[in-house]
Amino acid sequence: MKKERHLFVVLMLALSLAASSLFAQTTQPIKNILLVHGAFADGSSWSKVVPILQAKGFNVTAVQIPLTSFADDIAATRRSLALQNGPVILVGHSWAGVVITEVGLDPKVAGLVFVAAFAPDADEVVGELGKNYPPPPSLAAPIVDAQGFMSLPTETIVKEFAWDLPAVEARVLAATQVPIAVSAFNAKVSNVAWKTKPSWFIVAKQDRAIDPDAERFFAKRANSTTTELDTSHVAMLSKPREVAAVIVNAATQAAH
Repeated sequence: MKKERHLFVVLMLALSLAASSLFAQTTQPIKNILLVHGAFADGSSWSKVVPILQAKGFNVTAVQIPLTSFADDIAATRRSLALQNGPVILVGHSWAGVVITEVGLDPKVAGLVFVAAFAPDADEVVGELGKNYPPPPSLAAPIVDAQGFMSLPTETIVKEFAWDLPAVEARVLAATQVPIAVSAFNAKVSNVAWKTKPSWFIVAKQDRAIDPDAERFFAKRANSTTTELDTSHVAMLSKPREVAAVIVNAATQAAH
């Protein structure tokens, strides 16, 4: 009888330790933030958000996607993701919403944050996502070069794309923009991470590059926790603290 009681105690202790170990794994703190920029931009578009997150103890990486093709942008994001140690919150602005939708099924990704972004489903062509909404003023007169890469005129960025930034800052944004291959807008995602991963969505209420109602549609469809900010398309530059707060909240909630 004593032997049986001893075995029972040992078994219960083993089960308790196993349960404790599993609980520890599912509540592992999320300290890695991967930021992916949109079209007509580069990693510096996150320059105001990065120090806020770093000050809170996060390991932050701003991916430099080439914007040469959807496949190239996916590959660049996956390379950065592979270098992360532990779970990751994947953040995408604008075009990068397409990128994180595809990449987000990676087991390291604990949650997705869309910032004034596209969030396509598998059967949707990216370039057609805005067809049910008024044409965005930011794309009224783009510059397309002989190689098929699109950029925006400086004055368009100042007056439409980033209208709520000081003109000096908006002109820097124009000077550092990376043109995007027009062919990228023919992309379709093959994986839809927001269907199985928790997501958060920042709607830019005064967006002139993606219609705010389109953003609301994407957010509702993805069942995202949604925050609306009274900003232009570049919410992370005009309201970096508010954007950082959503990312921190995502990291906290996705860990539980």
